[in-house]
Amino acid sequence: MTAVRLVSTIDVPLDPGSADAPALLHRAGRRLLVQRGDAELVALDPDSGDTVRFPAPWPRGFGTVAVSPDGGTAVFAGVHAVRCVDTSGAVLWEVRHGCWAGECPVVHGAFAEYADDEEHGYADSGSAAFSADGKLVWAHVRGPLAGDGAVAADEEPDELWLVLDAADGRVMGRAGTGTVASGSFHTAHPDPAQMGLSIGEGEEGSPALWGRWDGRSLSVRTIGEETVLLDVSPSGRRLLTTDVQQDALYLHAVEDGARLRDLDAEGAVAGLPGGGRVYWDFEAGFADEHTIVAGTSGSDRGHGPARHWLVDTAGMTLRGGITYPHPVAGPVRAAGDGAWYTVSEDRRSVHVWAPADGA
Repeated sequence: MTAVRLVSTIDVPLDPGSADAPALLHRAGRRLLVQRGDAELVALDPDSGDTVRFPAPWPRGFGTVAVSPDGGTAVFAGVHAVRCVDTSGAVLWEVRHGCWAGECPVVHGAFAEYADDEEHGYADSGSAAFSADGKLVWAHVRGPLAGDGAVAADEEPDELWLVLDAADGRVMGRAGTGTVASGSFHTAHPDPAQMGLSIGEGEEGSPALWGRWDGRSLSVRTIGEETVLLDVSPSGRRLLTTDVQQDALYLHAVEDGARLRDLDAEGAVAGLPGGGRVYWDFEAGFADEHTIVAGTSGSDRGHGPARHWLVDTAGMTLRGGITYPHPVAGPVRAAGDGAWYTVSEDRRSVHVWAPADGA
């Protein structure tokens, strides 16, 4: 077992009763606590205490959001558009696209057109992410884009992966994904020209895609058809995934997507009382280049406190469990620089952890 020390405790900025769970982003040695409420998105620098707030263009149930590496702008990926705003809420640019709600054929001009429609309240969604240098925005949207022309009545709209200029929203590259998404999320790479995209299709599958932008065109390859991207190593050379059944963690080479090693939860992790199935959480990451931090909190639920584990990337072998000074809840997530974080059960605070000296 690995003993740990508490590096810091961060109070979340929004009431968890009316906001999403917080996320602690780590980019180039900087951490940023981000939390989305219905009316605003808050980004808190835990080192300086500086806080920025972005007025939200639509409630949190209508899409996802991303914050630029410098914390100066936010991109809201909504039902009908990808919109970039500054801290005043001013629209810097917007890319309108096909509606994510069912078979709605409209390329909407504004959220107000469907704000009170029940079907649009349960729409599917895409996602967006900034590149590591903040100069690009990668966005997964439903086609067509405004200006593409209408889709024939008997044709299913394409889903598109876009590379946008973060300064003005100009579409620089695009590629069809061939998917029918219920949701998606991006996995950033240290190289601004690379990005991962996990797409959930419900019972239809879960393809994981890898994109490369060469300045002229976007090329896309498939990492796996039943795969969820989890993280990229600090060097950018390794990629961590799991399968949709959460049976194993897989280490890939980013260069070609080849699977290098894997670690099954069954056999590696101590079993549950009564013989229940042990499986990995859908959240895990690289604490550093040689160490993965992962959890089995989903399968542990109802059997005791959440369990978290350290994995050695050299052989994808379990180093052992993590011993906390008090029980923790939920999955574990990487915080960069050898650390990781947990969210308290009441979602009011974030705890950052690292191995105890000498551990």
